[in-house]
Amino acid sequence: MLNRREFLRNAALAAGGALALPARAMPGGSKARGHVVVVGGGFGGATAAKYLRMWSNAGIDVTLVERNPEFVSCPMSNLVIGGLKQMSEITVSYDNLRDRHGVRVIQDEVVAVDAAANRIRLKANGDLAYDRLILAPGIDFMVDRIEGLAGNLERIPHAWKAGPQTSLLRSQLEAMPDGGVFAMHIPKAPFRCPPGPYERACMVASYLKAHKPRSKVIVLDANGEIQSKKALFSKAFESHYKNILDYRPNSELRSVDAGSRTAMLDFEDVKADVLNVIPPQRAGGVTGMLDVPLINDRWVDVDWLTMEAKGVERVHVLGDALFPAPTMPKSGHMANQQAKVAVAAILNLLAGEAPSTEPVVMNTCYSFVDPKNVVHVASVHQYDATRKTFLPVEGAGGLSPAANELEAKFATGWAKNIWADMLA
Repeated sequence: MLNRREFLRNAALAAGGALALPARAMPGGSKARGHVVVVGGGFGGATAAKYLRMWSNAGIDVTLVERNPEFVSCPMSNLVIGGLKQMSEITVSYDNLRDRHGVRVIQDEVVAVDAAANRIRLKANGDLAYDRLILAPGIDFMVDRIEGLAGNLERIPHAWKAGPQTSLLRSQLEAMPDGGVFAMHIPKAPFRCPPGPYERACMVASYLKAHKPRSKVIVLDANGEIQSKKALFSKAFESHYKNILDYRPNSELRSVDAGSRTAMLDFEDVKADVLNVIPPQRAGGVTGMLDVPLINDRWVDVDWLTMEAKGVERVHVLGDALFPAPTMPKSGHMANQQAKVAVAAILNLLAGEAPSTEPVVMNTCYSFVDPKNVVHVASVHQYDATRKTFLPVEGAGGLSPAANELEAKFATGWAKNIWADMLA
């Protein structure tokens, strides 16, 4: 039985690696042949592209379509906003996928999916045929749900996709006067990375405490309570940021005034010097090109044994675009795990074999509550053949008992290792 320290160390070192899948689910001398197109080069898509080549012994041709020239990590991006890291430290090249693993990498975007013909169309590079298609499109933002937000993301950034918006929010925070107000809004769950907004609140409050101590952070949460690591974040808010951070649950945003950076709720208006609105989210746009209904008009439903979209053969969907299994978070680590389930299934299917019936996945998520102290949540999920979904394994995983400096080392190790697992 692993103790807490051993579990955390192994999670940081494995970082979603092959240890999370049963050995019989990992093809050795795969007989599979074919061409798999992967759309989206994030935690799910990049992992899938690499492992398709590795586990097939380079027997599968793989094309990765990604609109961005480099991978930028959402996990750890709050540290950029808080001034603890630079963008270069969370940016990784796709070169190794191409040069080391033989993945064809195309910087482009999909404009059409013809699942009946096993073909996609790219904006600049024409049509691509596939034997299997993996969609890992992440999320799109439902900015139209908040009056006044559409067209104003440069003034009211979300920074919920790491990249230019991350740098923009950081620059706005740096320009904010001492004595100013940083207000952020958290949408109703589900959303990408449940602990992320609360970590961001801590990182912003930590920066202001050190550099602009007369300033204030107002957290407007549409949910009734903190959505992940509640006790740990509540303690951090109270012990570290009592006079700086004002957490307000049940604060659903109705509209914004971009000119004055004012958030308008049911019973109050909040004016800020920096207004950070995280909009409601849905599956990334390419999933709308499939002829399938979305759950709650937002999320893709899948066969969890193969990660195939229900109602569409040979198309697999990963990551934040999914309607989650019970207690399964929308996280980078989980997308990495789902990619390996999909890859193992695809290689078996292409070889005329059945997929494994007993996949296991795990998740670990670290959150900084100040520059030195970190908390984590971890879980393990086993496929249940009766319910045909992943269910949490009772007694596995858990929470940090308290924020501590040791887990900051594990968090850094986790990030470096999972980026390597995807892209090295």
